[in-house]
Amino acid sequence: MTLRAEASGRRLSDTDAALVKGMGARNDRHHDIAAWFGVNQGRIAEVLSGKKFQQVAAAPEHQLPPPGPYSSGRAAHHSLVALEEANSALELALQNIDLRSRK
Repeated sequence: MTLRAEASGRRLSDTDAALVKGMGARNDRHHDIAAWFGVNQGRIAEVLSGKKFQQVAAAPEHQLPPPGPYSSGRAAHHSLVALEEANSALELALQNIDLRSRK
């Protein structure tokens, strides 16, 4: 018996498909496009080949996200942890400022 992971539930909308087509026209790598949307490269290939979203036109260059590569999930997690630590440090600093201003 083969066990499969639960589907992510992520779906591309018409707006997403327009961006996918624009990113493809810009020659972005399928891997990078897929990473931006959080889908697999097969979904990107379906859009770029015309198998899906045939009626959708490519988004113009000025509407596209910056070209990849994009941060990995691991890098995003490390960034989030660093931001939480920075937030804690800022909150402590604000408390210290408030305490000193009361004197």
